[in-house]
Amino acid sequence: MAIDHLLAWLEASSLALRIRDSLYLFPLIESFHVIGLTMVFGTIAIVDLRLLGLASSDRRVSRMVLDIMKWTWAAFALAVVTGVLMFITNAGVYYHNFYFRSKMVLLALSGINMLVFDLTSARSIQQWDRDRAAPAAGKTAAILSLLLWIGVIFAGRWIGFTSTRGSSTAEPNVNIEDLLPK
Repeated sequence: MAIDHLLAWLEASSLALRIRDSLYLFPLIESFHVIGLTMVFGTIAIVDLRLLGLASSDRRVSRMVLDIMKWTWAAFALAVVTGVLMFITNAGVYYHNFYFRSKMVLLALSGINMLVFDLTSARSIQQWDRDRAAPAAGKTAAILSLLLWIGVIFAGRWIGFTSTRGSSTAEPNVNIEDLLPK
């Protein structure tokens, strides 16, 4: 099977080995992944809550989107890069993990939801830009967005609890106390 060979090649790459065998790299990368995901969800939630008329209803939607989306995309890039780095350390296990696949499907659905919003409701934004809330289609997109991103977060957390890390040459009996100055 071609995909299994690709996954094995990714796991055997020098970068994957370095991350996997380091005591510090994987947790550091994972921390930046969480920061990126938090920023993605936070910035998207700000826009979604505005579309629902629950927050910042005195601000124009178009201005808010212009101000916030650059941060969303930067945070998304951080989350993607760090996600790929974590994935390559145990690609075979992650690829076959139900929660990993669920997270990828939810991410794709989030993107489709955003695209549909951009191609429908957002095209008439000048008509409702200053309204307290978006029209029904915009509200629906906002609710779907929030639900999908919450699903991404839940699925992502479950990945770590339903997969095992590949073999490592890192010292297995290192206690955190051994790393702290005395």
